[in-house]
Amino acid sequence: MWLVLYLRLLRVKRFAINQPHLKMAGTLFWIFLFSVSITAIIIEANRVKEWETRKILAYRIYLQSDPYNERELRISFTYIDDDFLRQNFHRFRSEEPAKILRDSILKKSSYLSRYDSRLYVFDENNKPLYNDAPESANTLNTILRVQAKETNTPFLYYYETSFDKFTFIFKREVKNEAGKTIGSFFILSDPEQYTTDALYPELFRPANQVSPEESQAYTYGIYKKNILVPGPNNKYAFATTLKPEDFPEEQYDRRIRGKFIELWYKASSDKVVVIAKKRDSVIEAITLFSYIFCAFLFLAAFFNLLVLVLRVGGSLREIRQLLQWNIRTQVHSTIIFISILSFVIIGVATISFFIQRYEQNNQERLSRTMEIMVNEMEKKLDRRQVFDDQLAIYDSVANQEVQLLVNEVAEIHNVDVNVYDTSGNLHVSSQPIIYREGYLSKKIHPLAFYHLNHLRQVQHVQQEKLSTISYLSIYAPLRGNDGLAYAYLNIPYFLSQRELKQEISNFLVTIINLNAFIFLIAGVIALFITNRVTRSFSLISEKMKAVKLGGQNEEIIWNRNDEIGELVAEYNRMVKQLEKSADVLARSEREGAWREMARQVAHEIKNPLTPMKLSIQYLQKSIDNNSGNVKDLTANVAKTLVEQIDHLSKIAFDFSQFANIGNTQPELIDLHEVLSSLGDLYRVNDNLELRLNMNNGDIRLYADKTQINRLFTNLFQNAVEACTTKDKCCIVINAVKNQSVVTVSVQDNGEGIPAEMHSKIFTPNFTTKSSGTGLGLAICKGIVEQAKGRIWFETKKGEGSTFFVELPLVN
Repeated sequence: MWLVLYLRLLRVKRFAINQPHLKMAGTLFWIFLFSVSITAIIIEANRVKEWETRKILAYRIYLQSDPYNERELRISFTYIDDDFLRQNFHRFRSEEPAKILRDSILKKSSYLSRYDSRLYVFDENNKPLYNDAPESANTLNTILRVQAKETNTPFLYYYETSFDKFTFIFKREVKNEAGKTIGSFFILSDPEQYTTDALYPELFRPANQVSPEESQAYTYGIYKKNILVPGPNNKYAFATTLKPEDFPEEQYDRRIRGKFIELWYKASSDKVVVIAKKRDSVIEAITLFSYIFCAFLFLAAFFNLLVLVLRVGGSLREIRQLLQWNIRTQVHSTIIFISILSFVIIGVATISFFIQRYEQNNQERLSRTMEIMVNEMEKKLDRRQVFDDQLAIYDSVANQEVQLLVNEVAEIHNVDVNVYDTSGNLHVSSQPIIYREGYLSKKIHPLAFYHLNHLRQVQHVQQEKLSTISYLSIYAPLRGNDGLAYAYLNIPYFLSQRELKQEISNFLVTIINLNAFIFLIAGVIALFITNRVTRSFSLISEKMKAVKLGGQNEEIIWNRNDEIGELVAEYNRMVKQLEKSADVLARSEREGAWREMARQVAHEIKNPLTPMKLSIQYLQKSIDNNSGNVKDLTANVAKTLVEQIDHLSKIAFDFSQFANIGNTQPELIDLHEVLSSLGDLYRVNDNLELRLNMNNGDIRLYADKTQINRLFTNLFQNAVEACTTKDKCCIVINAVKNQSVVTVSVQDNGEGIPAEMHSKIFTPNFTTKSSGTGLGLAICKGIVEQAKGRIWFETKKGEGSTFFVELPLVN
């Protein structure tokens, strides 16, 4: 919609930006307008989407914390029916088939990955069949009778282990075809509660799915019977208990608390889920605007570059012209290049520093953590009770003690812990499911074993990888009083890489935000500076274009004492000197014109005066000598004097006409009538053949009739005089109308105009005749230009000349 509106406004003249110095400002204005509007739309759309996402998140948290929502386990246990157990129960009586069958049952369903499940099988006498855990059948049956509660799934129960924790228990009695009980089958499943830095949740997280425990944006709390359930995500200042008035009336409620927005989800009559998220700040809106603005700028720049490439093609000359940037482009490019270069340098240097600092800090942190854990483990473990001659031969009771100790230490320090014997075999782990299901080997990493066993190092840190997950792992030996190692302790620290990536990401977001804003500000500043500088040059350029020789030239007023001020001062000094030079030049031109005019007038007047003087002197001499032919001589002298006086009159008239070309009195005239009357005057000459070809109808002009008559009289007279050497003078006149103009041609059959005289034919005082002022064609040219027309000629030596006159018609 914005694009359509923009294209529409560009077609409106009042919004169109055609001035080159305003195009950049106009483009930035439109991009700014688009960016602001799109930012507002995106913020509103994200707000609605985030609220819906939070509702889904609240419902998912409720399902994970409610034992009655056992859909995943119901799907997993569907295939464990009577037929399956009856046909396969005999396999549990042998150790190796039992191990394979147990792994198959626990690994068959992906839904069990969210649970820590343990399988117990007992025969008809309640004796365990190769169970890994020490719980007896009586213990499990007692839990079912006393603590367990039914779920909506047959044979599936749950019992609460504490206020906020519960365990699912699945039991099936195995009977043969005769209906006799041959054993019992139990599966205990605990919903896993992982810390954010554990390897297991990252390894089994679904693609592109962020769980509530791992979400950095949200903090949630669960209230059961108005009491806050303790959990790893209670980082927000939740109230420990709810008052009756705090309980939401609607299913979803929105509450604002300081800088946070809370969603209250009433899951049931006694359970409420609260999800808090910090409100978006103005900085985030500015950041989004900066991103969009810069994206539009880069898009516009890319489009213009593409247009230039297509226009230039492979022409080196065009490329060189494009590389000749003006001052505006140079200042823009310099400021923006410095901004981008500083961003790249700071970003690369800081990220390199982050990586080095994180590697060092993580190793130091792991070393301190390992040192503390080694001391705790060495104090609490009894080597003789657990290990025997470093061969890792242990009984079930000792193994359980080590497992409890490892779980306790892992929970206190919020890490995963693995214990290997000195042969490199896994002894116990705080996350046994990873090793039990074969995702990681139960053997210690070979490189770590080399450093601990062969090099006998007190600590070793190395980078390990599982699938696409990279993490730090630290190893250290557990040593007895004799200083010899009897076990190896391992801490896989996955969060080190994730924290590093998060830190780098946060830094990049921050620096990009700042640089996007700085880039925007730099662009505006560059635009302001370039406009200010180029506006000064444009002002000087416009003033210089307006400079006229002999006219009134204005000086530039510049109050700042800078480089442009020096240029302005030089311009003002030039204007003053130009005025003086113009006065001198005008005076010189006037004097030269008067001298030329005086010379021309004197020359033209001198020619008739000479024969007049000679004739009078001859008459005077004849009178003094009493000649008999005085009377005839007097008549001849009088005739000569009249001819020369007429010639003087013609000279005066020509100069008068040339001087009065600009004094016009335009009116509506008919060119057909003017040409016809002139043709009638010249047809009386028997030695002249004149043909006049014109279209029927009026040829209407808006011009001075006297001057138009004078124009064609001069052209006709010149045509007649050009044929003096011919026996018969032939003049052809054509008048042709062509749309809004009429073209009149006057053709003679004279000798033509020599080529060396073509450029001077319309010059005043130039003539090819022995007598004349040379003003005839100059007057014709002035009359035609005054009537907003044009005049030209064509000539061939020995074939005559044709003069063309084009005049505008009246519509």
